[in-house]
Amino acid sequence: MRILLTGGCGYIGSILASKLLDAGFKVTVADIMWFGNHLSYHRNLKVVQQDIRNIGDMEIEDVDAVIHLANIANDPCGDLNSKLSWEVNALATMRLAEWAIQHNAKQFIYASSGSVYGVKDEPQVTEDLSLLPISDYNKTKMISERVLMSYEDSMLIQLIRPATVCGFSPRMRLDLSVNMLTMQALANRKITVFGGNQIRPNIHIQDIANVVLFFLEQGENVKGIYNAGFENLSIMDIAKKVVEFVPAEIVVTPSNDPRSYRLNSDKLLAAGFKPKYTVDCAIKEIIDGFKSGDIKDEDGCYNVRSMKNNQDLLQ
Repeated sequence: MRILLTGGCGYIGSILASKLLDAGFKVTVADIMWFGNHLSYHRNLKVVQQDIRNIGDMEIEDVDAVIHLANIANDPCGDLNSKLSWEVNALATMRLAEWAIQHNAKQFIYASSGSVYGVKDEPQVTEDLSLLPISDYNKTKMISERVLMSYEDSMLIQLIRPATVCGFSPRMRLDLSVNMLTMQALANRKITVFGGNQIRPNIHIQDIANVVLFFLEQGENVKGIYNAGFENLSIMDIAKKVVEFVPAEIVVTPSNDPRSYRLNSDKLLAAGFKPKYTVDCAIKEIIDGFKSGDIKDEDGCYNVRSMKNNQDLLQ
């Protein structure tokens, strides 16, 4: 099976690409490589440095499936350049769908975001609830979902709304809640919690990659939209988990971030997916990576810092 994986050099993509290759797929990765390329050579892997906005310029053979991860990730990065976010996250997604159909793809898997729900008071946020995105990033994801669903008569569309991802990747990110709080404890012996009562759903990076593999395997058995998050924890709960492994002071400061929501992933579980990893696993991985030197607290692990440091990224 031939797969096009956009964003395959990124945080999730670096893990997913390896899993796809291990499973026997032939993979073409298209990535602009703003944050480098951490993929190892494999005879079934082709890596193309490609701006997803210009996907029509990429010359590759037909593919069986497209997995679309490439995006301007998270609210702070989206706020740096609203126009860029809409071009990359929404317009380029529509063009990629058209490209996929022209190249005979039968399956299109898209990584949306659990944040499309906005602020929810409901104890169980299911796929049936209304979407009330509050940032450009959230809005671009919602629009992309709607655009892609308009193509469901032309190919199998599978949309994932992931929780906040955590855990180790060769292209490490330390701007995600579990990863960030663990690194603060390791580097400073102090964790700064803004607010603390906000609820965040979480999913381990290995599990989100496994969700994609599950969709590939299940095919027509899993259509449409699925939440993917298995541990709903407050920011304070995450901080307390971290200090169970790394002794550190927890300092609480006020927050103006209203985002708080719980993801219910019963639909995905009912389809047969079984998560294997936890937030505790992610914390331990980051501790091990820090001790071994595989993870360093540097600007390249923070998307918004990297983009601010390289103004060419914002053009």
